[in-house]
Amino acid sequence: MTTRTHRHEILLAATPEEVFALLTTPSAIRGWWGAARVVLEPREGGIWAAAWGAREDDPEYVWSATIERFEPGRRLRLGPARYYARAGGPAVPITTTTEFTIEARPGGALLRVEQAGFPIDPAADAHFAACENGWRATFAAIERRLR
Repeated sequence: MTTRTHRHEILLAATPEEVFALLTTPSAIRGWWGAARVVLEPREGGIWAAAWGAREDDPEYVWSATIERFEPGRRLRLGPARYYARAGGPAVPITTTTEFTIEARPGGALLRVEQAGFPIDPAADAHFAACENGWRATFAAIERRLR
């Protein structure tokens, strides 16, 4: 099956190490992703998970993945992602990988994300569009957190 991919990038006024810390520190992730809880085991083979909702024992939404690549200051690859939504998940099965890459640039760092694996199926269009909007909001939140 052919799949679709999101790609986004932003130039940030921070070092690559500071950007990587934003992606791997639970309190920072809660700040830019708006999650209620984050659990992270910072190593290859570790866990990267976030949950939303006021009720810890009955979250509204959970996103989790295994850390496939962990290269401080350079790369973080997560996959395959697992989704849970109390109200029901996507209309079709979706398995994605998410890779963050960081490149040093004059005056800061370029953060790039590539989220791959969205099916080319009209039943997945709403989820794909929601993720597209989500990445725009996420990158804006990361930028605000660094100000």
